Amino acid sequence: MEYLKINGTHFYNMVVNASNKLEEQKVFVNSLNVFPVPDGDTGTNMSMTFRAAVTEIEGMTSTSIGEISKKLAKGALMGARGNSGVILSQVFRGIAKGLENKEDVTALEFANSLLEGSKSAYKAVMRPTEGTILTIVRTAGESAVKSKHNDVTALMEEVCLHSENMLNKTPEMLPVLKKAKVVDAGGMGLLIILKGMYEALRNDIKAEIINAQSNSTESFTPASSIEEADIKFGYCTEFFVLGNNINVESFRDDLEPHGDSMIVVGIEDAVKVHIHTNDPGLVLSKAVKLGELSKVKIDNMREQHRHILHDEAQINENEAAQTKEENSEEKKKYGFISVAMGEGIKNIFEDFGVDYVIEGGQTMNPSTQDILDSINKINAENIFVLPNNKNIIMAANQASELTDKNIIVIPTKTIPQGITCVTIFDAEADVDDNIKEMKQAIENVATGQVTYAVRDTEMDGKTINEGDILGIVEGKINQVGNSIYDVCESIITNMCNEDSELITIFYGEGAEEEKVKLLVETLEEKYPDKDIQSYNGKQPLYYFIVSVE
Repeated sequence: MEYLKINGTHFYNMVVNASNKLEEQKVFVNSLNVFPVPDGDTGTNMSMTFRAAVTEIEGMTSTSIGEISKKLAKGALMGARGNSGVILSQVFRGIAKGLENKEDVTALEFANSLLEGSKSAYKAVMRPTEGTILTIVRTAGESAVKSKHNDVTALMEEVCLHSENMLNKTPEMLPVLKKAKVVDAGGMGLLIILKGMYEALRNDIKAEIINAQSNSTESFTPASSIEEADIKFGYCTEFFVLGNNINVESFRDDLEPHGDSMIVVGIEDAVKVHIHTNDPGLVLSKAVKLGELSKVKIDNMREQHRHILHDEAQINENEAAQTKEENSEEKKKYGFISVAMGEGIKNIFEDFGVDYVIEGGQTMNPSTQDILDSINKINAENIFVLPNNKNIIMAANQASELTDKNIIVIPTKTIPQGITCVTIFDAEADVDDNIKEMKQAIENVATGQVTYAVRDTEMDGKTINEGDILGIVEGKINQVGNSIYDVCESIITNMCNEDSELITIFYGEGAEEEKVKLLVETLEEKYPDKDIQSYNGKQPLYYFIVSVE
């Protein structure tokens, strides 16, 4: 449709449709991550960030595009996860600035807001790298203001075309993309959003937020704010239909009158269905006419709601008691927040006096809000935050700017760096001395990891096949092999030098304790002059995390 102006209602439908499209394609975006390890999470981070943004505006009735965009930007800011999510939040922060105090906007005004989004994103990154999401948002902004269209729909079509053309050029800008034979994942995520916004205008879509298809730690409206009577369709029904030549569109139309939150996707011989309905039997009877049913799952959401209400009441009671106790305590000089994944590693941080360990890291980056919530729980004059992952540092910095407490983000990129910081921390020293010592200490920690390849590729001069065991040293693939123990020993050999004194091994899920003991014994014979320690970190995805100091 043609729109010479768009208002808040149009913008609402644009961003909600864009969020739904990104949610549907986040796994594809994840697959574009250059590193062939099982923690590619760009799509997940961007989708969770944008989902938090649109959840913030859900139910708004304002027709002011300025009001809607401002609330959307706030939701993105608080829900930002990972570097890609933080950059995305800044894009929509800039767009909101361009739309401020406006009821509706022309194509030119909307184009200028896209350019403001680009400027905001670039300001958020200390050393912008071309060939990334930044290049795509810049292309979107520049192509928008150069456009001659007065129709916002035509403007967005042109923006998507230029952005897609630029995305296809990203492998020429970054050799690492070319070697991996992929385009930039963050850029693809942004293009999906732009296309979703364009599609909503072109097809006059009245969008509704679809349920996220993941077991993430995403924040949604508390159950206590929802009445059981508000649950219109009580049974969450999921299944696959296996058959030949299934007409997906026709099947979707057939199911639509019988529920909501519906997703019907797939190809001709396999269709995935998710629907909230009051008659699962009727839905299944329609499906079974098309083919064989597989992986049928039906949940009573009203019953789940009652359980959640009980659990929330208990949690709120416990949190209130804890907050009362903390507020009555005298403010201490120092507090610590760390991010970690794995029960064993979490326990190590807590044993060293860390106040709050946020569960997260690879595949599950905590949001700005998650970090801010932990900050608000600590009654201390100075609070150190240890992200322990390069993809969490931006969200931690963003959280630090949203509080009047003195927050110090130490830019730890690995678990060993974080543990080193808490071990050398001196409670008697002043803040500046501790900051200096910690930053110096992390420079002396070499980190290695052992995991597996999720796809075939060539990287760092090595041919990698899906399923290979990968030994990673300081972010680069150092070894490729078949045995997690052999690869672990090899990377430690490459990490050690004559100045090395301490080797620490954190073994995770998939590593056998007896074989770990044999590995340690081998290393003790090989390095009699070095102290060798091992801990059961219980971390997922990474068989070993090792450090050499």
